[in-house]
Amino acid sequence: MMIMQQNTWIPLFPEQASTFAGDVDLLYFYLIAISAFFTIGIVAAIFFFVVKYREREAFATPKEIHGSIALETLWSIIPFIISMTVFLGGAIVYYNQYRVPDEAMDVYVVGKQWMWKIQHATGQREINELHVPVGRKVKLTMTTEDVLHDFFIPAFRTKMDVVPGRYTTMWFEATKPGKYHLFCAEYCGLNHSGMGGWVYVMEQRDFDNWLAGNVSGQTPVEAGRDLFENKLGCASCHQGGKDQRGAVLEGIFGKEVKFTNGQSAIVDDAYLRESILNPGAKIVEGYQPIMPTFKGQVTEEQLVQLIAYIKSLSGDAGTTSQTAATAAPKASPEAAANSNMPSSETKGGN
Repeated sequence: MMIMQQNTWIPLFPEQASTFAGDVDLLYFYLIAISAFFTIGIVAAIFFFVVKYREREAFATPKEIHGSIALETLWSIIPFIISMTVFLGGAIVYYNQYRVPDEAMDVYVVGKQWMWKIQHATGQREINELHVPVGRKVKLTMTTEDVLHDFFIPAFRTKMDVVPGRYTTMWFEATKPGKYHLFCAEYCGLNHSGMGGWVYVMEQRDFDNWLAGNVSGQTPVEAGRDLFENKLGCASCHQGGKDQRGAVLEGIFGKEVKFTNGQSAIVDDAYLRESILNPGAKIVEGYQPIMPTFKGQVTEEQLVQLIAYIKSLSGDAGTTSQTAATAAPKASPEAAANSNMPSSETKGGN
């Protein structure tokens, strides 16, 4: 059974419910303590000096005071040490929060005024709700159909901007079963305050039952393959043997490609997105700029599905469905060497 976290009192801080929530709070309390210490110390010193050095006689000549090397060194070293501890603490928290583990479970998020559209790798869809198992790393790949949003789960102490025209990622590992608030933390229009929802953290058995009890339909990989092979006609150029006009996509994800202008890039989610929407931006060596743009013809959700399918052709671990694992064979070394998919090759050309 999933235990809902309920409090009869108003908490000063949200409950800690992720692996790095404690580290974030520790750093935050440390900053508060430093601020309080110096604020109280400075105010107390002001009052002390106001009283001690108040004017006792008019036109008195004050005693000359010479500088102290020891004192000046001390008040330089102590702030330096404090500032470095803040820097190191922040760097450690940042590194832990934004370095996504390889074994994380994939979930896709599309923001839209004013809702969160969520799809699991196994196909289940949710609106303004996210069900996840406790004790398991979860990776969110996010984009938006319209304006800037921000995916924020206070109990997990994590948030990330969801930016138009690009993909951002965040991850977490929930530590307590429960029901936790989900917010948009970036003003996104008239109904911004209503763009919220819930994250349900469940025991693994309850999560498996939830998955089994929800009609999944097509997984992102299956939907992407349908778009690729049937609806958008990508296969006409990107499948068909060594003489095909477009790049061989098997094994391309995560590989480096070189462009005709001498530059190069690693094939990742953002690169594939640009390849579909703006194929002429970068042309890969060995291919012609013959691919048409699909801007305005595919939605953000369809882009996510296409990219999930292309990633599955490389055996990407993030595509967790069985279809992703069997969608296509691994490419031969020769095919991988010649795959060079430019931004104009995700579909039928170049």
